[in-house]
Amino acid sequence: MGRKCHPLLKGGRRETKYSHGFSASDMETLTSICEVILPSLPLNSEEISAKNDQSKRAIQSFYNSSGSQYPIPDEVGELITKKGFLEGKILVKGLLKILSTRLGTLLICGTLCFGNKWPFVNKFSCISLHKREAVIQYWFKHWFLTPIRLAFVFIKFLCLFVFFTRVGEDSKNPAWEAMEYEVDSAENLSNMPEDRPLEKGIVETMHETESKFISSLVQKGLSVTEDPSQNMYKIKCDVVIVGSGCGGGVAAAVLARSGQKVVVLEKGNYFTKTDYSALEGPSMDQLYESGGILVTLDGKMLVLAGSTVGGGSAVNWSACIKTPNPKKCLGVIAKSMNTDYTKRIQIEAKVTISACGSLLTPPLMIASGLTNKNIGRNLHLHPVLMAWGYFPESNSDLKGKIYEGGIITSVHKVGSDGSNARAIIESPSLGPGSFAALCPWESGMDLKNRIVKYSRTAHLFSMIRDRGSGEVTSKGRISYKFDNLDKENIKVGLREALRILIAAGAAEVGTHRSDGQKLMCKGKSNEELDEFLDMVTVPEGPKSLVENWTTYSSAHQMGSCRMGINDKEGAVDENGESWEAKGLFVCDASVLPSAIGVNPMITIQSTSYCLSKKIAERLKSFS
Repeated sequence: MGRKCHPLLKGGRRETKYSHGFSASDMETLTSICEVILPSLPLNSEEISAKNDQSKRAIQSFYNSSGSQYPIPDEVGELITKKGFLEGKILVKGLLKILSTRLGTLLICGTLCFGNKWPFVNKFSCISLHKREAVIQYWFKHWFLTPIRLAFVFIKFLCLFVFFTRVGEDSKNPAWEAMEYEVDSAENLSNMPEDRPLEKGIVETMHETESKFISSLVQKGLSVTEDPSQNMYKIKCDVVIVGSGCGGGVAAAVLARSGQKVVVLEKGNYFTKTDYSALEGPSMDQLYESGGILVTLDGKMLVLAGSTVGGGSAVNWSACIKTPNPKKCLGVIAKSMNTDYTKRIQIEAKVTISACGSLLTPPLMIASGLTNKNIGRNLHLHPVLMAWGYFPESNSDLKGKIYEGGIITSVHKVGSDGSNARAIIESPSLGPGSFAALCPWESGMDLKNRIVKYSRTAHLFSMIRDRGSGEVTSKGRISYKFDNLDKENIKVGLREALRILIAAGAAEVGTHRSDGQKLMCKGKSNEELDEFLDMVTVPEGPKSLVENWTTYSSAHQMGSCRMGINDKEGAVDENGESWEAKGLFVCDASVLPSAIGVNPMITIQSTSYCLSKKIAERLKSFS
């Protein structure tokens, strides 16, 4: 690979052992499930007849490959342990335990576990691949098996994401050639000057000893004193900001320019353009909260949130939508990631600003002792449903691959009424791992046939300004409830997205509904197309008691510490200041009173700019 990148974004072989904690029998069962999800199968020449430009060897190799190959199951197990919330981990571990026994398999799988040899009842891993697939297909469709369905959906997502994002020392994945995917290394940034504008102000605590850390702070002009009685270092500044995203970054700039001494605390790493690798797996792991594997408690919505220096602005920078015509600050206890430090650190500031984003500002404030009932509530997520269209290169005027070109080049408003719209349609950027993980699973063969069409399968999504809301009061535990009007609006947008794909010449279109809802467009009359669109609905999530379900996505989170005219209406006042703690402010998307309905980066930055200007004026009046 010609591109130089940061070691954390390179991927490749790991040196440490897997630490998932699963037993050998658990791993045997998990491996057999991964094999069902992505099995080794004979090449179906009919399905890839239009892909005569691809290497036959690569396609054959892909169809021969399996999700059971080492170390895929081990990586899946480790992600379950490290990224899953408590109930999810208990559910998966319980399922694996049950299926690792003959009696448990009989209970869940029924007669499909019967064999013709003693002891006649097989545990799950000993059932034939064909029967295991039939078992999982049965789990997917029956509402009374929803806990098992949830566990399988979690495993399926992780298995496919790991399989299609894992790279070797050459930064390549064996399946990519069959998908006609390659990481662009033509733009060799290694010869460009390394522009790291924040480098002089950064102290990376992970890589410094205690003495060097203190020395670095002093060199940067901060007052540091030692308090041996409390085994603590005390750092003095004017403003401490927790979080460096759209809100925190703007607040830091405004307050620093006003002459204040500002300290920004950020749990993520600092990357610049010369660091990026364009590799989906390590990039998701380092740039997104929970490595991009964060879902609501009911498994209904996948939530993407930036978690690096720059936060959401580092990953969504291209999505800027044109605007229409006497209490002291509370202490923060952090988890130490560097065991070389023996003392605690306390930062004393005139003003404390929480800019952790809508998912983490509420947990921080609650953990700090605040009790306002609005903290953590009113969480809006801009729910998204996707539609896809397949454009065979042989009979399409549209050239290129889906991962080439601009990221978001246009926005289409659906049912626009002045400044309001029922939904907006945009195009997501999906790497091989995300594409595969979000694909509906009907069978191993169906999934592989979808995967080899990756490079010519375009996606559009319907996004709404949600009236429904959710709650987040502790890290990683998100609940969300849809409003009925939200469901209707997202359906209108989803149908419009399908119409756009059909009009663009797609040979096949569909949704991500669990039954693989799709339509071959060739030869269909307008009446038949309308009949299909009428069947496009807004399903519930995998936990619901229905046969057909889906998974939603969210990349925008806001409103969980909203402004209000009093403490009954909001968590903070119109200046972003807490009603409960003088000098504690919030400058991120969580202060927004409602969902805004478009990509929110500019709105968040503008709001933070106004709030931080007021904070600067207050600090100046005190001096």
